[in-house]
Amino acid sequence: MWIRKGQRDHQKGVDSPVPTQLVSNEEYIPRPQTQKQKEVEYWTGQIAAEKARKLGMDRRKFMATPMGLAACFLASNKVWGKVWDVDEDEATDQGAYEEKLPKGEYFVLDVQSHFTNGIPIGLRGEIGKMEFFRNMGFKLTEDKEAYSFHNFIKEMFFDSETDMIVISGVPGKELQRDKDGKVLEGQARTPGLNILPSWLMAQARDEINGLAQSKRALSQGNLAPNHYWDKTANKPDKAATIEQMERELNLYKISSWKWYCHTDPGRSGGGFQCDDENAQWFIEESRKRGMKIFSVHKGYSYQSRILGGLANPKDIEQAALRNPDITWVIYHSALQHGPNEPNWEEANKYDPVTGDFAWHNVLMDIKRRNPKIDNVYPEIGSFFGPLAISNPTMAMHGIGKNIKYYGVDHVIWGTDCLWWGSPQWVIDAFKRFQISDEICEKFGYQKLSKVDKAKIFGLNAAKIYNLDVTAKRNPLPADSLSRLKTAYLGNGGQRSNEAYGWVRAGD
Repeated sequence: MWIRKGQRDHQKGVDSPVPTQLVSNEEYIPRPQTQKQKEVEYWTGQIAAEKARKLGMDRRKFMATPMGLAACFLASNKVWGKVWDVDEDEATDQGAYEEKLPKGEYFVLDVQSHFTNGIPIGLRGEIGKMEFFRNMGFKLTEDKEAYSFHNFIKEMFFDSETDMIVISGVPGKELQRDKDGKVLEGQARTPGLNILPSWLMAQARDEINGLAQSKRALSQGNLAPNHYWDKTANKPDKAATIEQMERELNLYKISSWKWYCHTDPGRSGGGFQCDDENAQWFIEESRKRGMKIFSVHKGYSYQSRILGGLANPKDIEQAALRNPDITWVIYHSALQHGPNEPNWEEANKYDPVTGDFAWHNVLMDIKRRNPKIDNVYPEIGSFFGPLAISNPTMAMHGIGKNIKYYGVDHVIWGTDCLWWGSPQWVIDAFKRFQISDEICEKFGYQKLSKVDKAKIFGLNAAKIYNLDVTAKRNPLPADSLSRLKTAYLGNGGQRSNEAYGWVRAGD
């Protein structure tokens, strides 16, 4: 039996702002809480109770403060060793926390953020009929609000230090015309069959920027080489693809493409690879029109039982070499099996002797073989956060290798939220994260400086997207989101500590 993580935590009296186990976003069966995760949860509760009592505070209110976050990292250190840079007094003195980790110290640009088109992600209603999800083999009831646009704004802007976001796509094509040949607009382009289509991302971006009276959001386009398919000729419908490409570039004004090689929106009978001829044709047409940023989902191969192998990043090598002017952002740093899967360390062939794991090692090998490649950027959404919860040592290897081989100026910040709730806990974790002296010495990794973290948090992605970082780091009088945030907190608003997803009811 499944239960929402928030409901499970409420029943057990758990209110940790840092997730105490991996959650399912309904694309896979929830995994049991590990023994170490149970220990972290126990110590989080113990430390929080002690510190809240000392301060004369209700524990829930305590856990909604920065001091509650500090308590979580103290608990994790009890179980995993000195992973997080946190001092005991930060859990009882908010001033100590704010002095150590001042807000606004970093420009934070999250290049992977999601909400849904009025539906929860996964297997419900019409979406449950899609083969991509039906292959998962189960079905759940409806729940909309956790994944709504309203909650998205709250979690991303009001409840975290995120300065800017890229609203990131989920695979699916738009219907271009009705039966009479009339061009469709808005919701009519995706009648109940698409989680986050390009038109909706653009609409949400404009609404956010209109509220803020400044640029706080960018959006991606979902189009890929196999979205419109000529089944008779068994090749891309190039006319339809170009029509959609020009619509997304000129009308939606997207900032990058989002590709899922292991999905089949056009029912072509297969996926595609970034180095095949169909992809190259798309790249050349995109280049002609000035779009040269491609964000590609790699890793998390379980999302398709049939096409999952196409999420291997091996195709990035020739695509990057053949197109040196194209920027390739590799989402999830190509982690093949997430900690949400059973026996995931074994499935990833994690080797503590080398620190390698699948398919992250494939991505690293590309750079080892081709040190002059300079247009590939590992992104760490649903990579750093889950590893930090499940195995911080693997997180050290993952971040360490990304920097060692691709350079600290090529590692890109993303969180994959809302799937993980508010991104603030991931931001806080990375601020405190450090690679141990022992692992640095043994594997040739470098310690992370504040300059390094500033690059990863946002400066690297800002260069890719050609953003004026200085303008965004300083408060702007016309930025109504900042004023709304002040009003929200002044009226007693508290961060929700819920991770949006599912766990086993017995855990």
